Amino acid sequence: MKPTTQEQWHERAKQVLPAGGYGNYDPGIILKAGRGSRVWDENGKEYIDYLIGSGPMLVGHNHPEVMDVVHAQLKDGITFFTSNVKGIELAEVICDAVPCADQLRYVSTGSEADMYAMRLARAHTKRDLILKFEGGYHGMSGEALMSMAPQNLSNFPQAIPDSAGITQATRDSVIVAPFNDINFAKQIIEEYGEQLAGVIVEPLQRLIPPIPGFLELLREETKRHGIVLIFDEVVTGFRLAWGGGQELYGVTPDLCTLGKVIGGGFPLAAIAGKSQIMAHFDLAKVGFEKFTFQVGTLSGNPVAAAAGLKTLEILKRDGAYEAIRNVGQKLMKFLEVTALAAELPAKVVGDPVLFDIVFAEGSVLNYRDTLGANADFQRIFNSSLRSNGILKAPMKFYASLAHNNADLEATEYAIERAIEACAHYY
Repeated sequence: MKPTTQEQWHERAKQVLPAGGYGNYDPGIILKAGRGSRVWDENGKEYIDYLIGSGPMLVGHNHPEVMDVVHAQLKDGITFFTSNVKGIELAEVICDAVPCADQLRYVSTGSEADMYAMRLARAHTKRDLILKFEGGYHGMSGEALMSMAPQNLSNFPQAIPDSAGITQATRDSVIVAPFNDINFAKQIIEEYGEQLAGVIVEPLQRLIPPIPGFLELLREETKRHGIVLIFDEVVTGFRLAWGGGQELYGVTPDLCTLGKVIGGGFPLAAIAGKSQIMAHFDLAKVGFEKFTFQVGTLSGNPVAAAAGLKTLEILKRDGAYEAIRNVGQKLMKFLEVTALAAELPAKVVGDPVLFDIVFAEGSVLNYRDTLGANADFQRIFNSSLRSNGILKAPMKFYASLAHNNADLEATEYAIERAIEACAHYY
């Protein structure tokens, strides 16, 4: 008999999916529909959605203009493996918008984009070592899954694998530094400069903004040592600003990775950067010894490219970014005031486009600062929000263009109930 409830579907999923889900999110939540700022689960429960597909639905679910271009493309074909006009046009828009982007190459996921960016850095410099920052998320490659969320802390710059199945050789190819520590970053780049192929960093790491001078220091020191600076903008690209984190913070890397927003909800990501580095994807220009091989069955497919083109067109309209930031600013302020009134130890961390409350004393400038947060409060807070019709990631609110005043009022009510629940526990 076909399941009729979300709970029944979850039980069925356990038979065929490890841990009963996709590995992305609470497998007990099974969504069936989304419109604008709202989603509905298989039980028919409605949520105001601050998860937005983990980021890509920045203009809202099922945006009519995006759906129109998708339907039009579907009539002409889904994917061809060859180049297509929509993908070329999208590349032109991205390269015009993103400061570091002379050229780009498409892939299907942010994980691929980050993997290839690190590989390009090695091809370009003929060096092996990659520097990343503890707590930074750069996808699912072996290099990326080093000290992303280490359970056992070690002395820097030793990397700690976050997953089984990663080789010792991969572990030895990565060194790790604390985010937002200018002096340590300068010292580690100075010490390992002749071995470093690339430094990869989220310009805004998860929720944590860079302190003044941190990104500037990375740019200065990588340039001085001939190291490729990579901004992972899979999350921040076309979200923090039209030109991404590099526009907002005024620091231009050599390469960046993009995803989420540029596909308009369809699988699409890219590596973009300076032409002399991107040339390693061109066998005719660099020759076999310097050539970086890259192909992907669905890379740059016309459906995703069409959705991305329309999404970016919508975001470039007057007032779009101001509207998204206005949503986030109001919620960040409300979180701060409500937690303060309840006398809870809490900080609101992030940027108005992506943020959350962290139940911790003191400043939150890096991954280790977040470890002092009260995990029980976070669970109570998130659980209460969900019971009151708010869907979000465990440690993130994503603001979107679809959120409106009615959503804000309902969210503020739910936040009050969630903070009350935490205060009662406290």
